[in-house]
Formats: sequence, C-alpha cells, structure tokens
Amino acid sequence: MMRYYEFQPAGLDIKNMRAFALGLIFSAAAFPCLAQTVLKSEPLILAPYEIAFVQDPACGAGRVRKVTGAIRGLQRRKACVTLASEQASLVSATP
Repeated sequence: MMRYYEFQPAGLDIKNMRAFALGLIFSAAAFPCLAQTVLKSEPLILAPYEIAFVQDPACGAGRVRKVTGAIRGLQRRKACVTLASEQASLVSATP
C-alpha cells in the first residue's frame, strides 16, 4: 500500500503560521488604540469615568488637561498631565 505524505517546508507548521498571522492582525488592530486624542475644547457630554484630554493654555506648555467624567450629581475631575508627543494627536471636538 502506498502512503501519501504532504510536503511541508522544514520548520513551518500550519498552526504556527496561523497563530503568527492572527497575532500580526491583532497587533495591527490594537496599535491605533495606543494614541490619545487631544481635543480643542471640553466635550459637553462625557460618560462616567470616561477620560478626555483637552488642550488648555492654563496647564502650560507640553501639558494637557485630563478630564474624567463623573456620575450624576458629582463634578468632573480635572488635572494637568504630560503626554508624550508620539501619543497625542490634535483634533477638534464636535458638540
């Protein structure tokens, strides 16, 4: 009886290739999530515990205001923080 063997290049396995391809796809999809968007004005509506970075001259050069949404009846938390230049992208807020 003759047996048929599939040809596979040395060191390459189909499961390893699939895992590598999935890892590459997920890392490419997750990379844009690392960037922080800096708004020109504070948003009117901000969900509880949602964070928005706002360009504010009161914070000084190289710093932005970090605004954290709060539950009803409480004030939003605001603090000046420093963001790395590669993390920030400036956009305008749409009310």
